[in-house]
Amino acid sequence: MAEIIRSIRGMNDILPEATPYWQVIETILKDVLAGYGYQEIRFPIVEKTELFKRSIGEVTDIVEKEMYTFEDRNGESLTLRPEGTAGCVRAAMQNGLLNQTQRLWYMGPMFRHERPQKGRYRQFHQIGVEAYGFNGPDIDAEMIMLTARLWKALGLKGVTLQINSLGSTEARLAYREVLIAYFEQHQSELDDDSQRRLHSNPLRILDSKNPEMQALNDAAPKLIDYLDEESKQHFEQLCQILDSVDIAYEINPRLVRGLDYYGKTVFEWVTDQLGSQGTVCAGGRYDGLVAQLGGKEATAIGFAIGLERLVALLEATDALPEIKQTDAYLVAVGEQAMTQAALLTERLRDELPGIRLISHCGGGSFKSQFKRADRSGARWTLILGDEEVSNQTIGIKTMATGEQQTIKWAELPSFLSQ
Repeated sequence: MAEIIRSIRGMNDILPEATPYWQVIETILKDVLAGYGYQEIRFPIVEKTELFKRSIGEVTDIVEKEMYTFEDRNGESLTLRPEGTAGCVRAAMQNGLLNQTQRLWYMGPMFRHERPQKGRYRQFHQIGVEAYGFNGPDIDAEMIMLTARLWKALGLKGVTLQINSLGSTEARLAYREVLIAYFEQHQSELDDDSQRRLHSNPLRILDSKNPEMQALNDAAPKLIDYLDEESKQHFEQLCQILDSVDIAYEINPRLVRGLDYYGKTVFEWVTDQLGSQGTVCAGGRYDGLVAQLGGKEATAIGFAIGLERLVALLEATDALPEIKQTDAYLVAVGEQAMTQAALLTERLRDELPGIRLISHCGGGSFKSQFKRADRSGARWTLILGDEEVSNQTIGIKTMATGEQQTIKWAELPSFLSQ
């Protein structure tokens, strides 16, 4: 017997018992986004490798270690998208969407070759939201208010908001020199990754997840103390808006985000319910990315939500949405009954749009069919035999109580509507 081919480690199947929860969650997310005027955009899973090197930054774990990169038949280097922002910007630039303000969202798989663990996979799914052409802190606040409304719509509790400002490019460059000087004084305490990043990207050291680096990072100079005046005002106005709508937040001076293109506002929604993988939603401003990718200067802000983590958090906090059960399962035994079953179920679907009605296929006795009806979780089992066909009636068993009754076919749509 041939060996069974199994999935790639860290690339998981989402089975039918789980997909209904995903579908409800995705519908809620889409409805909230539509309520704020965001429109869906779809772009390829595969992009030119250069897109991610120029946007994410070559001295990052994603580009150096985690991207799925390959050479196609014409010798061009291509990469499975590790995140969505760069591809969305590329699509917006290429298709002339940046000539006016845009509010966009997308959903789909991303790919990173990293060690699989709970909440972190090699293929994972994100919903991403991006806005282009808005200058003020009001759009920053809208992004945060939108995410707060998402949690409310999902019934999600136990997430807290952390915010920070990375300031202008000039402010970060000045702070960079201060940070390098500080870490050089403690060079013997730096881990290998931090040693490597000390002169290429010292802000990334602050983003270290190594517990042994936490005390050193906590004592480091704070970027917020080196902000330019415009960024200070921008951040203060953002805080004022959040205060006015009663959204609680914590200013986290060590929040720098993991990608090179961020500036000014950055934010994360975090939880302590998922162990070390505590970030559920993360985003911020990236005003320089469009120009970095060859376009005209354009302001931009966005965020992404990891759907696997969101589902896991809803499960951990007993907040998974209710799933609509199957309405009815029709069992039929007898030649006339099987023929009539097809006609009857199609008429019911015509008269009751949205009904969840399973018609048994594959034959079998009433006993075997009833077992399947029970496993389906249907509210009612509809029973059709040749005798019922002759009388134009149908038996109905209410599965929760075991109560049975017989009604005329004409009464069935009314009964199933209750």
